[in-house]
Amino acid sequence: MKDSFILGDKEFSSRFILGSGKFDPSLIDACIKEANTQIITLALRRVGESRVENILNYIPKNITILPNTSGARNADEAVRIARLSRELGCGDFIKLEVIRDSKYLFPDNNETLKATETLAKEGFVVLAYMYPDLNFARDLVNAGVASVMPLASPIGSNQGLVMKRMIEILVSEIKTPIIVDAGIGRPSQACEAMEMGCAAVMANTAIATSSDIVMMARAFKNAIVAGREGYLAGFGSVKSKASASSPLTGFLRD
Repeated sequence: MKDSFILGDKEFSSRFILGSGKFDPSLIDACIKEANTQIITLALRRVGESRVENILNYIPKNITILPNTSGARNADEAVRIARLSRELGCGDFIKLEVIRDSKYLFPDNNETLKATETLAKEGFVVLAYMYPDLNFARDLVNAGVASVMPLASPIGSNQGLVMKRMIEILVSEIKTPIIVDAGIGRPSQACEAMEMGCAAVMANTAIATSSDIVMMARAFKNAIVAGREGYLAGFGSVKSKASASSPLTGFLRD
């Protein structure tokens, strides 16, 4: 059975988006292969850092690059970064991040919406990082986002699905792909997000800070596939009482 999702004019079969923000560039290719990912994020400031360290040199050509607007504190700065990314040849995909809270790094939803309205009109494929809120998610969809990306918990915290109930509401009400971003710390948490019906999961810190980066990338891939297949298969009902797996009558005689 074909199972894919669409962002912009591209169709993706892998539901694992790999963040590259904390990676040694030399490990990116191995992680991409083990993660079987088709999309990798990219902080624009890492493009062309030097002739040796330009991260683009480490990303295979068949992988969709998802530049982010990391560092933007308002809509104007985010729009400027997105346009610069396009000028540098990074394509029309953009992971929109607008953050002015320096302690918890929570996204600024209002400024995110302003930037989305501008960038969507300019033809960008906008994946908007947001604090989970149903009304705001609807505003993003009306503004033209390709994906709503609610945080699971604060960026880089590895706390897991702290916002689980709010994300479940988004999944049930929003038809645009919901991609869980930020805070996923373990493969089991990625699996749970997929079991909830999310379209995909993005992970970075959990992999970059593990003892074996490549093995962890593979673990996330397997967890995401397992969660997705469980979601598609459908889960049995939860009962308050025991229910025997095998018949308890008809095999013993008095």
